[in-house]
Amino acid sequence: MATGGNAIRGTRVGSGPMGEQDHGYHADRIPVSYWDGLGNETVRYFAAGLPDDEIPETIDHPQSGLPAGRDRQNPPMLAKPEPYKTHLAYVKERRTDEEAEQLLEDALTQLRERRGGN
Repeated sequence: MATGGNAIRGTRVGSGPMGEQDHGYHADRIPVSYWDGLGNETVRYFAAGLPDDEIPETIDHPQSGLPAGRDRQNPPMLAKPEPYKTHLAYVKERRTDEEAEQLLEDALTQLRERRGGN
């Protein structure tokens, strides 16, 4: 086992003093609350001198992953999931044979026009 130097275990050599002043915790900050569609609140801190138009109106809530807004009374709406569709529902949405024939004829006409123009 190689040992050497007089560094204390668990410290980084050459890191220097790391107090609050080095992290920027002494800067004036303002708390801004955000609420998601479930009523959960999260607080983000921004620099006090930051103009209000640079503070985002919506963020992604860190716990729920939902969009969160600054307006407590009207938070962003929850995403509405699409209902599950069975194969039969898709079959019912298919075009009629007449519509399919018309689409095919239109596509062939466009293809013939492109080939004839070259």
